[in-house]
Amino acid sequence: MEFQNSLSFAQALDKNDALAKFRHQFYIPQKEGKDTIYLCGNSLGLQPKSVREKIEQELIDWQNLGVEGHFHGKNPWFSYHHFLAKETANLVGAKETEVVVMNSLSVNLNLLMLSFYNPTPTRNKILVEAGAFPSDYYAVEQLIKMKGYDPTECMIECKPTAGSHFLETKNIVAQIEALGDQLAMVMFGGVNYYTGQFFDLKTITEAGHRVNATVGFDLAHAAGNLPLQLHDWNVDFATWCSYKYLNSGPGGTSGVFIHERFENNPDLPRLAGWWGHDEKTRFQMKKGFIPQLGAAGWQMSNAQIFPMAIHKASLEIFEAAGINNLRQKSVMLTNFLVYLLDQANEEQSLGLEIITPRDENERGCQISLLTDENGKEIFNELTEKGVIADWREPNVIRVAPVPLYNTFEDVYSFVSCLKNAALNIRK
Repeated sequence: MEFQNSLSFAQALDKNDALAKFRHQFYIPQKEGKDTIYLCGNSLGLQPKSVREKIEQELIDWQNLGVEGHFHGKNPWFSYHHFLAKETANLVGAKETEVVVMNSLSVNLNLLMLSFYNPTPTRNKILVEAGAFPSDYYAVEQLIKMKGYDPTECMIECKPTAGSHFLETKNIVAQIEALGDQLAMVMFGGVNYYTGQFFDLKTITEAGHRVNATVGFDLAHAAGNLPLQLHDWNVDFATWCSYKYLNSGPGGTSGVFIHERFENNPDLPRLAGWWGHDEKTRFQMKKGFIPQLGAAGWQMSNAQIFPMAIHKASLEIFEAAGINNLRQKSVMLTNFLVYLLDQANEEQSLGLEIITPRDENERGCQISLLTDENGKEIFNELTEKGVIADWREPNVIRVAPVPLYNTFEDVYSFVSCLKNAALNIRK
């Protein structure tokens, strides 16, 4: 599409947007009685209006039924994770037995890596992306130590080439091949939290498997952001949070994917708890762990009913909108944003550099802007003007127009505010 740099053009795009109705299913934060320009769904998604009703139902069942809510509530708590399986599987391209909702992201990442990282004296390396989110670094470091190895030797970072802000797929594959039979695991983010780069998960998985390494992904910034095909891509394991693009509240529950080829392998090492035990015999209270089939066999503790109720509300919205439809709008939003930013830089040299890949196939909703020495002042002025974005040290502004609730007018207004803030700071 040929874009135009005008408010009327942005409004025309919104008028023709088949997904525009979904914005009205969310609460938009207010500033001085007006909607903010909320571009921070990559950090915390907005609250669906249906959340209150979902939580209220569980409160009513707890109030009226007490412990009997586990079996006789409207949504029996004993089975609650089953109510989320279909929508979760659709969202990440999986079979229902390959997914489960449980715990929180970093907990699940540690649980899964404990199962899938089984080093030997000759095969003990884990390849991670340089600049990964700190939780991933911490988890990998401590896992390697726990297994009796040295993280300074066994954690290998895949770094961009000099002068680049992001990784090229061919270089990731080359490093996997170079490590060869020393490589035990590839553990990448699906989308890098800082640059917004979406990695080629299928190609990375294929490369890892060619050298007999396991391959897993932290999909915190990918789930609900991009269409995924975890089963078809043959990914070994993955996990993600629900509070970013999945709009399920601060500290929201997490999702897990484990490929079906591991679903009936009770000998695969894992930590265990009674909620992962075979449902048919769970209440016999006997010794001897018999895992449920598939990802559900990695559960440990009782389901988190209230966070899951929030998550259920959001998953229903995704099911209604369709992740492929959302992706189509997302590409339009980010392409429009990049176009306007380029125009603004040409007009007045904002001192901002886009460090997210310009190829729409290599990014999701997020565009990251590398700033000059005035960056924090510009960011603060944006906040003052009702723009909610995200500052990441040392000098990046992250913005994420989310297709469920952001508009093309949001994008246009953001760039207008950005231009004005840059001019004001430089006066």
